[in-house]
Amino acid sequence: MALHTFDGIIVGAGGAGLMAALQASRPDSSGKSPRIAVLSKLYPTRSHTGTAQGGIGAALGNLEDDKWEWHMFDTVKGGDYLVDQDAAEIMCREAVETVYELEHMGLPFSRTPDGKIAQRPFGGHTREFGKGPVRRSCYAADRTGHMILQTLYQQCIKQGVTFFDEYHVVDLLMKEGVTCGVAAFQIATGELHTFHSKAVLFATGGCGRMYKITSNALTLTGDGMAVVYRRGIPLQDMEFFQFHPTGIYKMGILITEAARGEGGILRNRSGERFMERYAPTLKDLAPRDMVSRAIYREVQEGRGIDGKDYVLLDLTHLDAKVIHAKLPDITDFVETYLGIDPVKQPIPIQPTAHYAMGGIPTDSDARVIVDERRSVLPGLYAAGECACVSVHGGNRLGTNSLVDIIVFGRRGGRALREYAMRAPLTSLPADPEGVTKERIARLRQGKGSETVAKIRSELQAEMMEKASVFRTKENLEQMLGIIRGLKDRYTKVRLQDTGTIFNTELLDAFELDYLLDLAQVTVTGALNRTESRGAHSREDFPKRDDANWLKHTLAYRKGDQVELKYKPVSITRFQPQERKY
Repeated sequence: MALHTFDGIIVGAGGAGLMAALQASRPDSSGKSPRIAVLSKLYPTRSHTGTAQGGIGAALGNLEDDKWEWHMFDTVKGGDYLVDQDAAEIMCREAVETVYELEHMGLPFSRTPDGKIAQRPFGGHTREFGKGPVRRSCYAADRTGHMILQTLYQQCIKQGVTFFDEYHVVDLLMKEGVTCGVAAFQIATGELHTFHSKAVLFATGGCGRMYKITSNALTLTGDGMAVVYRRGIPLQDMEFFQFHPTGIYKMGILITEAARGEGGILRNRSGERFMERYAPTLKDLAPRDMVSRAIYREVQEGRGIDGKDYVLLDLTHLDAKVIHAKLPDITDFVETYLGIDPVKQPIPIQPTAHYAMGGIPTDSDARVIVDERRSVLPGLYAAGECACVSVHGGNRLGTNSLVDIIVFGRRGGRALREYAMRAPLTSLPADPEGVTKERIARLRQGKGSETVAKIRSELQAEMMEKASVFRTKENLEQMLGIIRGLKDRYTKVRLQDTGTIFNTELLDAFELDYLLDLAQVTVTGALNRTESRGAHSREDFPKRDDANWLKHTLAYRKGDQVELKYKPVSITRFQPQERKY
């Protein structure tokens, strides 16, 4: 057994993981630092945070008056009042100081003429509790996530954080209800490694690869969510999955919301600016769930382009200098994949699976909680998209993903550091690699006729058709049956590559197993929630139902089934009201 011992393990090297590692590894007043390791199945700067384009929201007020309280109101309202307001207050208040901390680390933000951090409008962000749009998104052209990732990685290297790149974490190790490490295999060699530690923080990102059309990278297969789910820890609010309105048609590659923040307009086949009918105040900058549904309605009612299932994002009225200066990557994407010059031609777009609002339930210090009484599991933390604080509720506002990973990555890293400095090292369970060895052996010895690629493709296509922007009881029940069938077929998978060195087919098999579990949780929660709220839109239950459904879903794995429980939403400042824009 290859054994490594650290005070803390961070799983995932995106923005949340790197910020957590940076905070966790800082020395105390005596100069003593915890030993922190970061495990990632990618080289860190390839993590998905690097694809975040438009900006990070913070009420700096550099261009006009803004307040964190307004940001909090927008977050709560945007999340259709399923947001835990105590956590949202922390996020929006600390966003300001966290952005300045990034600036002091050297992040190259775009600037105003007088040298301040530049800001622009973004969907759902308003002044004075909804009176009109506000410039709140701090940005670095349309490469904000990329710059955050590079800046944090450089700081972690400077601080001496240990990295294990291309290690795939496949199990959480616990003994007597206390976290004591993880099991992982090294992709380059196939060798299993045990990482023994006092604390573990998961920052493994989302699970958008359960859908066919998605903005998510191939690696976003919900690993962290599924690993803890299999260890008896619930997942929260997984029925809420956001579809970003503007993915490149058929490809899902994202066209940032900043394109609309800079003045881009959505148009249907007749050239109408149709968002004026759906959101008269914010128009094209309404929250993402509303814009995605509006696009689907336009297509359903025959106003898609040339009778197809897409509409157009029009930037042609904007100054070419603005497009090239503030949206350079978008220009490059559209020219590369569509052969279109966005200065001269509108861009074909359609909603694309983008972000999981649900995930591993945590408190505001990123500590994992395991029941409706908010009981903490000692030594286990989660941050970023794999976690659910819940600051996004039923629908995340644009820019709030980067706020989430930085604020709660920072808080989680600090909490982990404090715990690791005082907690004893719990001994490992007997045969810590046993479960993983058994799974690998079963896959390598499979004699069936099924392939990972075929099962995955069918899952993605069916989820896109039956559990995406609009849902019905009939479709969701059909989807559950399909998932059961796919899970049965998964037991008959036969790998063509049974070797150990860079066996990416084995990696794919692990990831598919996770996606099947997470799809089952998502669909079960969606079927049970008989209302429409945020990104969860039931055509057979079109109204929000606060009397029965103003509560969080907790999903537990019970054998091959999903058991649902519920816990209350934290409401402090803002009572639920009708959601108009």
